[in-house]
Order: sequence, then C-alpha cells, then structure tokens
Amino acid sequence: MSLLSSLALLAQETAGHEAGLLGIPMWVWQLANLVGFLAALYYLVAKPLTKVFRDRQLAVEERLKQARERREEAARLEAEVHERMSQLEREIAEIRARGIAEGETARAELVARADQEAERVKREAAEEIDRRAATAIAELERAASDLVASAAVEVLSREINDDDRRRLLEESASRLQSEAR
Repeated sequence: MSLLSSLALLAQETAGHEAGLLGIPMWVWQLANLVGFLAALYYLVAKPLTKVFRDRQLAVEERLKQARERREEAARLEAEVHERMSQLEREIAEIRARGIAEGETARAELVARADQEAERVKREAAEEIDRRAATAIAELERAASDLVASAAVEVLSREINDDDRRRLLEESASRLQSEAR
C-alpha cells in the first residue's frame, strides 16, 4: 500500500512538469522502469535464489531422511546385537549346565569304575590267597607224606628181614600178573 501511495504522490509532483519521451509523462516511464527493474530482479535474482533455497531444502530433507534411515538401521542393529548377546548368554548357560552334567556323569563313571576295579583287586587277592594256601597245604601234605614214607622205610628196614622181602616181592608180582590178565 505504501508503494501505491508513493506512486500517487510522485504522479502529483510530476504533473506540473512537462511530458517525457513520446508524449508520455515521465512518471509513467519511471513506473515502467521500476516494473522492468523489479521483473529483471525477480528473473535474475529471485528465481535462482528460490531454486537454490528449494534445492537446499530438498538436500536437507534428503539428509534428514538418510539420518532417519541410519538411525533406524542403528536401532535395528542394536536390537540384533542385544538379541545375539542374550542368545549367546543362553548358550553359555546351556554349555555350563551341560558341562556340569557331563562332569557329574564322568565323575560317577569314574567312581563306578574305581569300585569295580577295587572289587576285582579284592577278588583276585582272595583267589591268590586261596591258591597260595592250597599250594602250601599241598607242600605240607607232600612233606608229611615224605616224612611218613621215610619213617615207614626206616621202620620196615629194621623190622623186615630177607624172607619177608622175598614174600612181599612174590605177592606183588602175582598181584601184577592177575591185574594184567
């Protein structure tokens, strides 16, 4: 509005002046000049500035969009990392539990094997003791029989004479002949 009032005031001042070029008052030329200048200014400055500002706004919006996408990607990756961490923690707990269970099983197996080995050693020791006792008894019996035999030989050699020997020899020979038939 102030521009129109300024133009009206300018027109009144120049009314008293003479006509300008081609018989058109000077204020019209000035107005046309102003309009042309403003049009050139708009065409040369405002349009490119508008385009620059629009391009700048689009670039900012694109960067904002990329930033949102990166933020969403980061949030997704963070959630994935947290999920993997919790999964790894569960797996570690399972491995620990399995290790403890396997350790207990192995310990129980070792104890059972040790008990079986101790039982086997006891059984073998008892068998060895029985064998050695039987061998000792057999040796004692042999020694006793040898002693009895030598004592009997001594007694017989003192008590038996040549006639008894011949008679025993004949009896033994006849017994052998009767058994052979």
